[in-house]
Amino acid sequence: MAKINDTSTTDFILLGLFPEFQYASLLVYLILLVYLITLTGNSILIFLIWVDSHLHTPMYFLLSQLSIIDLFYISSLVPKMVVNCFLGKHSTSRIGCGVQMFFCRTLGGAECLLLTFMSYDQFLAVCNPLRYTIIINSKICLLMAVTSWTGVALNSLVQTTYTMRFPVCGLKKINNFFCEIPAILKLSCEEDTSDYEMVLFMVSIIFILTPFSLVVTSYIRIFLAVLTIKSPEGRKKSESTRSSHLIVVSLYLGPAIVVYMIPGSSHTPALDQGLSVIYTILTPMLNPLIYSLRNKEVVWAIKKTLGKYLISK
Repeated sequence: MAKINDTSTTDFILLGLFPEFQYASLLVYLILLVYLITLTGNSILIFLIWVDSHLHTPMYFLLSQLSIIDLFYISSLVPKMVVNCFLGKHSTSRIGCGVQMFFCRTLGGAECLLLTFMSYDQFLAVCNPLRYTIIINSKICLLMAVTSWTGVALNSLVQTTYTMRFPVCGLKKINNFFCEIPAILKLSCEEDTSDYEMVLFMVSIIFILTPFSLVVTSYIRIFLAVLTIKSPEGRKKSESTRSSHLIVVSLYLGPAIVVYMIPGSSHTPALDQGLSVIYTILTPMLNPLIYSLRNKEVVWAIKKTLGKYLISK
């Protein structure tokens, strides 16, 4: 990998992913492969949900929204990181840093809310099936999606604008592979940013800890309800869907809680980068695999679509 050669005083310098790692270039190639798998997997899942009428249900609508978020999320990070590696250009403008920060905060927050809505959907389907179709319909699903996008977009716009107003001193080196608020605050010339950090902590409670608590509460209720299901087939289907969602929630919200809610002095930059890779790069790749391979309806839709394609040939 080329050495850092951009010493502009007006730009930030992204040190990249594990800059001291001997085989950093190999790591970037691996992440590029993960990115391509993510694009393929999520695109296929979106396509299947769109073309198969059996998947035109609230649960799969929310799942398609999750795939769309994952596509945009990973695309806001990986392409720039790969280009920087190949060109040996590690600098990013202040505007570019702010734009990336806005999209990362927006997409990350939207995923937190969407995972919460998905758990609520599962809760109603299992615990209140008779009223499910009354409570959850196409209009409600659309409202959930719009709320997820607009609410976090406004919050991210305010946070990004306010963060980028802080004066920055020193070499402006960001010890990560993307721009994020905690890294910018560490470079700030302001002697005391504790008040703003407290605001960020409260926002993290709203968009990370609260969704996590609601998801856990929903699945405790679901677990208790599943115990009363006498049909082995019904219990197995419910457990499969529930476990898939819990895996996704754990992979995404778990690392996010550590990065954004535990004081930065208690963990190293390498730990932050490793956890960031999990919820920004690995989770978007794993989501379609987890939801499709563990879901008979999606597997059946894949087989049916492939069957139609082979017959047409």
